[in-house]
Amino acid sequence: MIRFQPLAKRSSLGIAFAILGMLLLTACGDTATNTAAPAASSAAGTTAASTTVKAGQKPSDIVSGVKNGNYFDVKLADGSTVTQNDFKAQVKKDGQVISYGMPDDWANLGGLWKDMSTYYGITHKDTDMSSAEEIQKFDAEKNNPVADVGDIGIAFGKVAIDTGVAACYKNSRWDEIPAELKDPNGCWAAEYYGAIAFVVNTKLVKNPPQSWADLLKPEYKGLVAMDDPRQAAVALNGVVAAAYANGGSETNIQPGIDYFGKLFKSGNLKPTKPTVANLQSGEVAIAILWDYLGLGYRDQVAKDQPLQVIIPSDGSVAGPYVAVINKYSARPAAARALNEWIFSDAGQISYAKGYARPIRKVKLPDDVASKMLPDSAYAPVKFFKDYTVLDNTKTIISNDWAGKVLGQ
Repeated sequence: MIRFQPLAKRSSLGIAFAILGMLLLTACGDTATNTAAPAASSAAGTTAASTTVKAGQKPSDIVSGVKNGNYFDVKLADGSTVTQNDFKAQVKKDGQVISYGMPDDWANLGGLWKDMSTYYGITHKDTDMSSAEEIQKFDAEKNNPVADVGDIGIAFGKVAIDTGVAACYKNSRWDEIPAELKDPNGCWAAEYYGAIAFVVNTKLVKNPPQSWADLLKPEYKGLVAMDDPRQAAVALNGVVAAAYANGGSETNIQPGIDYFGKLFKSGNLKPTKPTVANLQSGEVAIAILWDYLGLGYRDQVAKDQPLQVIIPSDGSVAGPYVAVINKYSARPAAARALNEWIFSDAGQISYAKGYARPIRKVKLPDDVASKMLPDSAYAPVKFFKDYTVLDNTKTIISNDWAGKVLGQ
């Protein structure tokens, strides 16, 4: 996912932290069949006494969310609790949440933003950019922060920590997230995942490729588009998927690099970011994307172009995206409210409506489950045993892509 342009200007950081740092975290609806928010926070459900806000409280003092019935309270570093009612009031005072790399057309984020914003009575803004760019912007803007939250490929989780921009927060669903899909200190956690797929315009491509081997055929000259794996997590995972198809893996990425070198040299690969716009116009005929993006785009452009989503038979990989909170956020309550919403039943079902696969085990409504690809389509999909190796894999790809693939 690639995303650009800065936005919005915030008020003074010192004032914001003094006011906002007081907090808490949470609440979001948890009904398996309804993405609407839970009952208004004035309803009963929080019994713990809320702590007195202390002057100078910092965002880092907000350490975790704790389930309280259908609601959530928040724990501060000193062990005190902020209740859901007080938390919701503070989120509303924040007024907005600003994200990087979380556009409306990605995995039904538009629906998630609408539900969450309506519940808390706040607004939302996003600037679309890649995983790497999100981290770079958080760091560059730390003295005058703009965004509160981001969504990055799991390979970039360690980068966010090493750069020092990730706030650690263990949400109230923390124990339900698999250990290998979260940072043990709470600095990031996987929200959803998808599989690498071919998204094919069957009006322009009469014989859709079924495998990576097929994609090398001369009939696909100039038709294949993929983003830059040095910047975008979806493209990085595309290279890993091609490695699997050619005898490699996430720990042996060279076969994937060699494969894309052949694909580029054949003239089949166009180093272009696939988007709903260039798929709709027919500029891109075959896109290497996440399955959930392809399925969503299929629905969006159905009147103009017929798109088919194909999991390559000779190898694909599952790629989780992880939620990160900007350590320098000027709106720490709103940032953590989003994190809780994402991992609630409502948030997880919202992702499924965008064809992404929820990270938590939630019961999906029948009308949502029926629109997903069948489980049998995912037989070639590999899950990494250790996602921490992707940091090294990403370095190798970054070092070799220009010379060994693009011939620069």
